[in-house]
Formats: sequence, structure tokens, C-alpha cells
Amino acid sequence: MNRINSSLKKRLELSKEALKKTVDYSTFDFETTEEVPALTGIVGQERGREAMSFGLKVNRRGYNIYVSGISGTGKTNYTNSIVREFASTEIELFDWCYVYNFIDNAKPMLLKVPVGFGKRLKKDMNEFINQLKNDIPRAFNEESYHKERSLIIREFKEKSKKAFEKFSDLAKDYGFFVRQSSSGIVTIPIMNNQPISEEDYKNLDSEQLKKIEENTNILQEKVLEFTNDMRKMEKVVQEELDNLDSKVASVPVDYLMKELTERYQAVPVILNYLKEVEIDILENTDEFRRDEEDDDNPFGNLVAKKKDSTIKYNVNLLIDNSETKGAPVVTADNPTYYNLIGKVEYESKMGVLSTDFMKIKAGYLHQANGGYIILQAKDVLSNSYAWDALKRALINQKLLIENIGEQVGMVSTTSIKPEPVPLDIKIIIIGSPDIYQLLYHYDEDFRKLFKIRADFDVEMDNNTMNINRFASFIRTRCKEEGLKNFDKTAVAKMVEHSIRIAGNQNKLSTRFNQIVEIIYEADSWADIMGSFVVSAEHIQKAIENKKYRSNLYEGKIQEGIETGDILIDISGYKIGQVNGLAVYQTGQYSFGKPSRITANTYVGQSGIINIERESKMSGNIHSKGVYILSGYLGDKFAQEQPLALSAQLAFEQSYGGVDGDSASSTELYALLSSLADIPINQGLAVTGSINQKGEIQPIGGVNEKIEGYFDVCKAKGLTGEQGVLIPHQNVKNLMLKDEVIEAVEDGMFHIYQVKTVEEGIELLTGLPACRRDGTIDNEQKTVYEKVTKKLANFNKIALNRKEGELDKDKPALK
Repeated sequence: MNRINSSLKKRLELSKEALKKTVDYSTFDFETTEEVPALTGIVGQERGREAMSFGLKVNRRGYNIYVSGISGTGKTNYTNSIVREFASTEIELFDWCYVYNFIDNAKPMLLKVPVGFGKRLKKDMNEFINQLKNDIPRAFNEESYHKERSLIIREFKEKSKKAFEKFSDLAKDYGFFVRQSSSGIVTIPIMNNQPISEEDYKNLDSEQLKKIEENTNILQEKVLEFTNDMRKMEKVVQEELDNLDSKVASVPVDYLMKELTERYQAVPVILNYLKEVEIDILENTDEFRRDEEDDDNPFGNLVAKKKDSTIKYNVNLLIDNSETKGAPVVTADNPTYYNLIGKVEYESKMGVLSTDFMKIKAGYLHQANGGYIILQAKDVLSNSYAWDALKRALINQKLLIENIGEQVGMVSTTSIKPEPVPLDIKIIIIGSPDIYQLLYHYDEDFRKLFKIRADFDVEMDNNTMNINRFASFIRTRCKEEGLKNFDKTAVAKMVEHSIRIAGNQNKLSTRFNQIVEIIYEADSWADIMGSFVVSAEHIQKAIENKKYRSNLYEGKIQEGIETGDILIDISGYKIGQVNGLAVYQTGQYSFGKPSRITANTYVGQSGIINIERESKMSGNIHSKGVYILSGYLGDKFAQEQPLALSAQLAFEQSYGGVDGDSASSTELYALLSSLADIPINQGLAVTGSINQKGEIQPIGGVNEKIEGYFDVCKAKGLTGEQGVLIPHQNVKNLMLKDEVIEAVEDGMFHIYQVKTVEEGIELLTGLPACRRDGTIDNEQKTVYEKVTKKLANFNKIALNRKEGELDKDKPALK
């Protein structure tokens, strides 16, 4: 049964030349990629390149960069390369050190020193302290020191002895004997120059007791004066001893410190620090003197060693830029809160946590300070508190190391508070367009901090320049990975594969991850097949094998169609039934298969019922497509009469849900067929969405849909009557496999481009949709005339029913 208008068929059918964009390898001026120049920069992405370049040049607050694009477009590799290119320019960097704060040890001081001085200062201070640990004890072991110290002590003892004797004589004048004890001066009443006994004391009369009490009060005042005088003497002696110690220690300290200060004359901040160190050492010389008693203690190993107090003179070299060429570039592969801003580590001893300034550790932001840091958006956003810490550092332009407990207001272990590090950095975040939109709309700080967006497209123009750069990309990848060279047939095949991925004959794909996979696998197939270069044969083998590894589910559906478990007709004519085309996605692999769409129409007022929607298996976009059908039917057939219609649409044997509007034209054809009682050619499958005016709109996955239906027809037997209707806009997207193109060339399969519903229904039914002048009459020679007749009949029946119901409600006449 072949009623298709031959002139329309001829006008809308596509030739084999339109089904694929081929690449003529004979136009290449090389035999293998070994002759192709290496790639510099990135292929395509002019917009992204310009945005990145501008963002890196702008040295203003808030001009950080968000690199946007889907995975596999090369944005990460390109970002690293262009950032390192900008970073190669020499800039002024600094080393950053934390040192002990001699005024407040809970707030370590920050030293900003010229590059190379941090490492030198750390080394010099270690040597300086280690030398003092030897020189100071040696100086205190000198005989002259001990003699002078003994002299001071001896003089003090003599003075204190004379003072005590004088006080003792005074006490005797008041009738008391004095004695020194561990608790102080003890006064004892005397009688006849002898301490009075307890028995004699009890026998004293009241007058004598009163006298002793009076003298006791007077003597207590004298004792207080004597004690104060002794303390003053001790203080003077201690000062003399301290001065002596300081004088003795100052000899090695001054000698070594002079060398240090001469070395750092050009760095005032280090000179100030060294002055504070010198003052503290001379005030705490005991910290450098060996405890010989501890050294000789046979139980020393069983006793916890005393903490080395000289650690406060060490230097914590936080950031050393002595080996950095240009600006630092840090790729933050694990941007947790502490990895970003740094942390203070703790040490547990006997169950007690302790820390000091030497346990301050740098984060990624410290390492990149003065340069660039590259982050993945999903990584920094998925780590608790990391995003807020990053924003806070950029807003305040300084790095304050705090533990998370302090951030959230929880009680935390007592910690030190290092002086903040001034921050001068450019942040580059790489992420998807979806994450960018979320941050832009819901995080007001993001808009202020990331004013540059560099978009990376999934496609580029298919022109000679980009094809040549594509060949350079293959050459560079082969050289870097030690792969075989590709001959020009292989390069041509890879370009065609890139066009297929892009889904547009005028574009090349920039999803280089997928390209590289084929490059690797083609190289492996060349090995297996014993070839020294990769050719088009190996590319095709890699593509087919990659498909085979992923198409298990496709094979199961195909098997179900072949065995009749899934009902699909590919020949004959049926009313209200059309083969729609759907795309299935299984991970990275997608494929197309036909699905039977049916429509039943009858009298009623329910309108079009979407069975998928009623069963909650329809997505929003599919539901919208069904609503559009009502608009089209109303515009065409309800201008002079109501649309008294009930219709049901269904995707038969659909159990996993339906979404998308690419089947809306198919559903309309099924409705029109049911209303007109005109059968549809089951050999033709349909894809395409429509608007309310009946114009066919483009869809996605056109290649997979056509190939999926072709596979079904091939398995059941090609008759020469089968084919596919596609939107005319999708012709440029065609990159069909050679097998389909050969069938089209042989007249065994047909592909038609459709602009309107009228063209589509005429191809499917063989009858014109309406008269060429657009009119509809009662002769019912067109599809729309038959639809109009059916709808008028429905409306008449509906009116008769309504009048009958009204008559039934009237009161009977008596």
C-alpha cells in the first residue's frame, strides 16, 4: 500500500551527501602526525582564552576567575598551562617566618623577609643557639667566673653575718635571744643571759610579764626592719650575680650576635628580632647552662626530660620561595579547611595537648601567596568550612590561622594565635556552569570576588585552521604518551568522529577526554593488528569496540524487538499508531530505539489525556509537549465549533518514564490519524517537536535515533519502504554510520526532512493534509477535511447528549 505523494517525497528526501560530513584526507599536506607541528595553547575556545588572559592581567581586588565548562573540554589543562605562562614573569616575592613573641608568647610574630633570607635565618639561628649551648656553659665553667661569684657570695654572707650579730646584740638589750630558722627570726626571752625556761616563765610576776610583752612588741618591729634590710641585701646580691652572669654570657653572645647582625644589615625586621633575642638570652642564661646533677642522675632515663626552653629561639620557616621561579602556582587537589588556610598542630604528652609557634603549618593559600592558586569548585564546596574560609581570606586580604572550633563558636583547646599573613593572590576556580549559576544567585560574596567568567564551549568551528590544530593535538598527545604516529587517514577519521561528538557538521567537538580515549584505544588496536602507524581502520575498530563494551542494554532491547516481546511494526498501515524514536542514556553511551505511540479518540469533553502524565511517568517537558497539541488542534479545528473531544495518548510498553518533547509531533500524527480514520505507514518512524502553529522544531540525538530504527528495520528485513522523518533543522546534525548511508544510496532506507505537520502527515498517510490553498470543505479528500468531519460529528453527539440531559431535568406536564 503505497500512497505517498511522489513529488513531496522527492522534495523532502535527503541524499546520501547530506547524511554525513566527510573529511578528504588527500587534502592534508602530511603523511603522518610526525610531520605535524606540536600544539601550542588550546584548540578552539577563543572566548575562554580571551577571558582568561584578561582576568590574569587585571591586578585588582575581586578580579578572580571562574573557569566554566563541562567535563572533558580541556579547561583544566589549559588553565594550568596559561597560568604557568603568566606566572613565569619575575615578580617580587618574600619568605614568611613565624618567630617567638617575647612579649606575648601566645601570639607568634610574623617576619616578612626577602627571598632566600628565611632559609638562611633559620639555619643561622639553629647554629647560633647550638653554639651558645656550648659556649655559655664553657664560659660559666671558667675559674675566674667561679672566683668572682664566690667573692660576691662570701661578701654577702659576711655582711649578713655582721648584720645578724648587730641585731642579736640589740635583741639582748631588750632581753631576748634571737635565732634564725626556716620560718624566719625566732625571739626567745632570756634571764641571766640564758633562755628562760617554761617553768621559770610561769613563775614570773605580772610586772615582769608585762615588761617582756612590751619588749616583744618593740623587738618585732626591729625584726621587720632587719628582715627588710636583709631582703634588700639579697636583691642587690642577686642583681650582682645576674649582672655577672649576663657579663659572662655576653662575651660569647656578643661575639656570635655581631656576626649575625652584620649578615642582616639590609633587613631591618631581622635586626629588630635579633635584638629581642639577645636581650632575652642575657636575661635567661640559665636556659643554656647544663644541669650536671641531671646528667649524673642514674635514674635520668626514667624521669621525663625537661622541655628544651631554647626552642623559642628557633625560626619556623613557613614559606620558602628561594627555589620559586616567577610567581608561585599551586594546584589545590585536596582543599580542606586546614589544607587551605594552614593549621596549628598539637602534641600529646601524658594526655595533655600542647603546642608552640614551631607547629604552625602553611596551607595552600600561604604557598600560593603572591601568585596563583587553582581549585576545583566541587572540591572546595564539598569540604566543610573551606569555601567560607577562602572567601574570608579574600575579603580581608589576610590569612588568619584558626581551628574550626573557634569558627563555629565551640569550646576549643587553648591555642596560640599567629599573626595574620597579608594575602596577595589570584584565585582560579574550575567548575561546571550549573555550579556557577548556583553561586552567582545564592552567594552574594561570590559576585564580588569572582568578576571574571571564562566559558569553555563544547564545540568549535569546523574550519581548516581548527582541523590543523586538531592534528597538532593528536601529534602532541602521541609524543607525550609515547604512542604511534597517526597517518592522514586516521586523522581524517578522528576529525569525523569529533564532528559526530559535536553533533553538528559545521562544528568540531572540544570534549577532548572522549577524543583522547579513542586515540589511546586506536594505538592499542594498531599494536594488536601489528601496525607501526595508526590508520583509519584502527580508529574505526576502536570506536566499534568502545560501543560494544557499552551497548549491552541496547542489545537486550533489540533482542526484545526481534523476538516480539517489544511490539514494533515496521510495515503495513495502522490507524492511530506511529513509531516514535527515543534516546536511551547508559552512562557515557547513548542509543536510539523506536517506541510505539498510540492514540484513541472518542466523544467527550476531557480533551487530550496523557496516560504517562496520569500515571506519573511523564516529565514536565513531555507534559508541556502534550498540552501544545491541544493548542494546535484548537487553532486548526475549533474556530467555528467547540472542540468536543476526548483522546488518550500512550507510549506503549513504557515502564521507565518519559520526558522531552521530541515525540510531540509523533503524538499529533497519531491523533490526526485516529480522528481522520486514516492509517499511517508503519515503515516510517518520526521524531521532532512542534509548536502551537504546527512548525516542526529540532531535537537532540538525531543520529542515535535514526541508527536505532535502522537497526530494527535491518533485523526484521529492509523493504525499501522504511525511513525516518526528522526536523529540517537537524539535517546539519547528521553524521550517520556508513551502513545507513549505503542503505539510503541503495533506496532501501529513506530519511525525510520535515518543516510542518502538514508535510509530515502527508508523508505518513499518502494523503494531502489540506488543500493547497489551505481551505477545508466537505468532500473529505484531505486528512484535515476528514478530521473536521469527525470533530463535527463528535460535537453534534455531545450537543444531543446535553439537550437530552436538559429535557430529562424538565418537570413533566400534567
